[in-house]
Amino acid sequence: MRVIIQRVTASEVMVAGQVVGKIGRGLNLLVGIAATDTAAELAWMAAKRLSLRLFPKGPEGRFDASVQDIQGELLVVSQFTLYGDCQKGRRPSFTQAAAPDKAVRLYEAFVEQLRASGLTVETGEFGAMMQVAIANDGPVTMLLEREAST
Repeated sequence: MRVIIQRVTASEVMVAGQVVGKIGRGLNLLVGIAATDTAAELAWMAAKRLSLRLFPKGPEGRFDASVQDIQGELLVVSQFTLYGDCQKGRRPSFTQAAAPDKAVRLYEAFVEQLRASGLTVETGEFGAMMQVAIANDGPVTMLLEREAST
């Protein structure tokens, strides 16, 4: 599982010109599900996402508070292209990405685990062409990966 984490002052996702998810201060999460991912990767990623300290508590701007600490919001957008392999040829290969039927199940389970925190969680539309507007705060952008144990 791969997640691009962006600390934002605001973020929204549109499908066919309509806003389907919108948040204020919090985290924008671009989520890629691998073919090998299981519930274990989801649980680890959700817990990490909620507890990772990416927000300042004071004016010095250190990473002292989590999204839970600040009661921030989450916008979760599925993005299979995070598993695009561009090493060969001129067109990415997506063989590492989960098939859509598996990916949607795991993506929805991930969203539910985040919602269990009590924070506001908005989403895009799985499988749709989306436009994501991100007001990156800092800018703070992180990549977090968790590969399935074999």
